[in-house]
Amino acid sequence: MAADRQLPGNPGAASRRSFVKGLGAAGAVLPALAMLPRRSFAQDVAASYTSAAIDWKQAAGQTITLAGAVHPWSNAITPLLPEFTKLTGINVATDFRLETTYLGALPIHLNRRDSTPDVFMFTTYGQGISNGWVEPLNAYYSDKSLTDPAWYDETDLLKTARAFPLWKDGERYAVPITSEAVTLFINGGALAASNLPVPKTFDELLVTAKAMKTNEMSGIAMRAQAGGNSSVPAMSFLFSYGADMVKDNRAAFASPEAIAAIEMYAQLLSQAGPAGIGSYEWYHVLDDFLQAKTAIAIDSSNFATDISNPAKSSVAGQAVFAAFPYLAGRTSVPFMSHWQACINSRSRNKRAGFLLLLWATSRPTSLRTAAAGLATTRLSAWSSDDFKKAFGAQAAEAALTNLQNADVDRAKAILFHPQSRPILDTFMIGVNEAVSGAKPAKIAMTKAAEQANAAIRG
Repeated sequence: MAADRQLPGNPGAASRRSFVKGLGAAGAVLPALAMLPRRSFAQDVAASYTSAAIDWKQAAGQTITLAGAVHPWSNAITPLLPEFTKLTGINVATDFRLETTYLGALPIHLNRRDSTPDVFMFTTYGQGISNGWVEPLNAYYSDKSLTDPAWYDETDLLKTARAFPLWKDGERYAVPITSEAVTLFINGGALAASNLPVPKTFDELLVTAKAMKTNEMSGIAMRAQAGGNSSVPAMSFLFSYGADMVKDNRAAFASPEAIAAIEMYAQLLSQAGPAGIGSYEWYHVLDDFLQAKTAIAIDSSNFATDISNPAKSSVAGQAVFAAFPYLAGRTSVPFMSHWQACINSRSRNKRAGFLLLLWATSRPTSLRTAAAGLATTRLSAWSSDDFKKAFGAQAAEAALTNLQNADVDRAKAILFHPQSRPILDTFMIGVNEAVSGAKPAKIAMTKAAEQANAAIRG
């Protein structure tokens, strides 16, 4: 998710390599689509763009660089870029790297005020805005030579995707390109053997995870590595207990509600988690679930395409996708996020960059990337039969439920904070200490919040 960045960990360096190869394979279905073997289909696709009241050729001859992480979005969009070039005359050079490499290098690159990359995948929104790295986009959306509002149809965007990029002054500095929310995954065969229903509350989750734990299979796996990359599931617990990560420009995860949430998180993983859980990142969680080494996993809804793929998953066909649990007396509030793409404020080809973003997130392009299982930002794509077939109907329903239950403002409060990185890092150091038993949750989270507030004060 927005914090989906990986560091090597003990439980599966080799599986990490296999997972990256799997991401590359995720785009394998798309070249066939990009080739458009049927002339009528090619004509129909072309017409879906040329019908827009947009001068697609206004930046013809320019070359732009698109940078990002090795990710389902980059795998889905790359095979279609030759069509964008044919439509616009704009050449696109791509620079996609492993997430850790990319996200570590990008701030350094942008801070040098380089004019490239022109367009880039981005997560640390507040840092980018406060440092002047990203271009404000409202003027581009209102430019009639660049945007045809009726054709682009923002009413087709998910509610969270419409709200997510809005800064506090109403300006937009990014375009959402994917959608995801924290989701509950269960090994259906193991669940049936336990004779228990799908857990709905956190208390039920604890009972179920402990009951399903065996010598060969952990009861539950979630991220617990001591770094902000691992914060997504833990923040979902915190939000669902009624707490905030940041409130009134202060770290708020030492509140009684937050401490109770992390106590439950630690209890689940210490009593039903796998050995070495303190080093788990998202790819360890996914690998364990794919290999039936854990009965339950909680993480990004985008795991669904791998979980349902028989070539990758030993639980394909028997996995259960469900709503994130809730605390009795409260509603479920899973963490949600949208990967976003921005235009470099120093780019010499900003209009060309905006045309790329508009094309990439339009209805016709989204329908095609969704057919390969990409969770786009458009309702039309989510409701399409091709997406449901590729992503899984039950998985799509669970993801949409979790997106609808999410609190965009609470997610944005931490993701868009200029000090989001140190805040998330200190938060997960506290969570890791609670999970490992090094400190009680109250002491760990109180210390973590103090350190985060020191970073906020500078």
